[in-house]
Amino acid sequence: MRYLFYILPLWFVVVSLTDPDSYRERQLRNTRVREAYASKEKSVVKTLSDHGLSRDSFRICFRVYKREKKMELWAKNLRDSSFQLLKEFTICDISGDVGPKRRSRDLQVPEGFYHLDGMNPYSKYYLSMKINYPNASDSIRGVKRHLGSQIFIHGACISSGCLAMTNERIMELYLYCTEAYNCGQEAIEITIFPCRMDDATYSELIHDYRSYKDCISLWADLKKSWDLFEKYKIPPAIQYLPDGTHGVTKGCW
Repeated sequence: MRYLFYILPLWFVVVSLTDPDSYRERQLRNTRVREAYASKEKSVVKTLSDHGLSRDSFRICFRVYKREKKMELWAKNLRDSSFQLLKEFTICDISGDVGPKRRSRDLQVPEGFYHLDGMNPYSKYYLSMKINYPNASDSIRGVKRHLGSQIFIHGACISSGCLAMTNERIMELYLYCTEAYNCGQEAIEITIFPCRMDDATYSELIHDYRSYKDCISLWADLKKSWDLFEKYKIPPAIQYLPDGTHGVTKGCW
């Protein structure tokens, strides 16, 4: 009985230091999330480790290139000064063409500066992560009261304005986001480009679409963000201006 007296206080200390209701644990209450962890957890942890990233203190962001049908996942430790490319995913299906989404039912995938706005373990397309379209710029430049919504990164391979990744890829992406939120990340940024915006490709793009003033204006802002990211490997700071354009400056992470 004397030994039990000493053991019990220690047990209460250990329990108090664990979080039975962490973001990861809340997600793991869902069957599909448990399936995703069973399938992908080992490879996700290994990829993080291979890049010198701590599972307990990392941050992520996404960069999407519509024409190339590619999604890049970038990551950094909380203490690091810049991001590194962690992995590139092929987008299985993406509807529409280059150019922003300006109204509902146009089948366009948005372009611009966004963040994830929710995790859905009950998706029609297995698992999904909501993009915060329309953002402040879309609300100014799009068709009022007909902007549309419900834009997701999801499983399967069919798109009507969303980024369809296949079930295998969405399981992995869902895990990375769950782990980042579990580390305390508040907002996961996703920048959606019409294509890769190196100088040569950007020049061709604005030449081919020179009569589309709305596109040209948005792409100029995206080009600024591209150049800043290429230089510093940090997502830029974005300010939404009254005319729907953006103030784009060096970010601070």
